[in-house]
Amino acid sequence: QVQLVESGGGLVQAGGSLRLSCAASGRTFSAYKMGWFRQAPGKERELVATINRSGGTTYYSNSVKGRFTISRDNAKNTVYLQMNSLNTEDTAVYYCAASSSLLTATTATQYSYWGQGTQVTVSS
Repeated sequence: QVQLVESGGGLVQAGGSLRLSCAASGRTFSAYKMGWFRQAPGKERELVATINRSGGTTYYSNSVKGRFTISRDNAKNTVYLQMNSLNTEDTAVYYCAASSSLLTATTATQYSYWGQGTQVTVSS
């Protein structure tokens, strides 16, 4: 069992930046691939970024590539999402999730553990 707690969300103006954190507890954090997802009102949950167990391989959706950076610190059991050049379309609840999949984990169904989410609101 892995418990995940996100923090760092809030209200920011377009063009601004936020850094989300996700603290993990429970089983060995480094055993899991980690992902950030988001869900806007009336829309399906979508993948934002993923990172492998060591942190050496990352994946980004086209909508955030070049603006967001995912990273992890296995010593601190924490995964981060640095979000720059935010725009109103980034407004959503952001979730971190943990996957034990041996394959590239780019779909929500591959993630077994989820945080409660943190709201990010970008104003124009």
